[in-house]
Amino acid sequence: MSERPPPAAGGLLIAAGAMSGAAIGFLYGQATPGFLAGLAIGIVAAIVIWQVDSRRR
Repeated sequence: MSERPPPAAGGLLIAAGAMSGAAIGFLYGQATPGFLAGLAIGIVAAIVIWQVDSRRR
């Protein structure tokens, strides 16, 4: 049986994007839009990692 590499995880990117977006937004007095923008960027990055990982298999 062939050994498959473990799947890549993108959850860290979602959490890090949300937290960093909120922190950057807080500096500009717009924590909620910063959080949402960071969350969106994290989700996009996680989807990219998922697509690359699914093609690797």
